Amino acid sequence: KLEKEEDYMYLKRLELQGFKSFADRTILEFKPGITAVIGPNGSGKSNISDAIRWVLGEQSIKSLRGAKSEDIIFAGTENRKSLGFAEVSIVFDNEDSSLPIEYTEVTVTRKLYRTGETGYFINKVPCRLKDILELFMDTGIGRDGYSIIGQGKIDEILSNKSEDRRHIFEEAAGIVKYRVRREES
Repeated sequence: KLEKEEDYMYLKRLELQGFKSFADRTILEFKPGITAVIGPNGSGKSNISDAIRWVLGEQSIKSLRGAKSEDIIFAGTENRKSLGFAEVSIVFDNEDSSLPIEYTEVTVTRKLYRTGETGYFINKVPCRLKDILELFMDTGIGRDGYSIIGQGKIDEILSNKSEDRRHIFEEAAGIVKYRVRREES
């Protein structure tokens, strides 16, 4: 959830297919309240947070614990063939218009094929990575947002270097979009 004035942005669903250990189409439904994902080591818990960061535009495969882009596509097992693509969709409730888009439910999808072909979609309409980044800018939810704190991110927050902390505070303050627009102009 993201607190924005008195409203909360609500993550409704995460859909994965072919992403890392999720070979079959897997749908995770999130209900209001706290959701906990538990399981033994190697069961795919971290792959869920990697999938969220990836669908929101993460470009660093290293930060997703891979060496090359095809490492995020299900590689196969002794009993199962590898897949040719990875697809992740994240669905947000937008009844309160927390996101600047004219839909009550917003679905962001990212696909990657072994050929290297990739695609981004907002509500099944093809779009650019830039469109996704702008949609979530200053919500705290984007790939660099403070709502997803992965391994190593805590070190960045607690760092003695002000440059390392600055981006997180700018995101929380809601001023990233203005800085990005200034840099673009």
